[in-house]
Amino acid sequence: MQSSLMTTLQQGVQYSKTWPLVSELNAVFPENQVIRLTKFGQQVMPALGVLSVVVQMQWLGQGYLAQALASALFLVSLPLQGWYWLGARSTSPLPPAILRWYLEISDKLKHNGVAVPVTGGKPCYQDLAGVLNMAVNQLDKTFIKQLL
Repeated sequence: MQSSLMTTLQQGVQYSKTWPLVSELNAVFPENQVIRLTKFGQQVMPALGVLSVVVQMQWLGQGYLAQALASALFLVSLPLQGWYWLGARSTSPLPPAILRWYLEISDKLKHNGVAVPVTGGKPCYQDLAGVLNMAVNQLDKTFIKQLL
């Protein structure tokens, strides 16, 4: 299943909005760090890119314009790399251990009367993010500690 770059980036943004930023998940999933760094980079990297060009042009002169623009382009693209990783991760199927964890959380939500959306086929990380988000909002915070 091939997807375009823009679709993957959009999936990454949607995945980052769905994923619950709960510190208890830091030990198991890298998503919290990637989402936080990507959002930070989205705010900071454009300014650093401009600053990089200005400083290089001031110190090195017009002869290094191509290198200055290349380094600025790299700095500006760092948040896009984070969104791309998140988008690719969101469509990845869950490994067996995490799939079992996903099913346990879904069962606990159903047992507490929360409607869990049914996924067609094998669940992916986007489905896990939705279930975790519902669990964090609907259940008490101790359920994550119990499952870890």
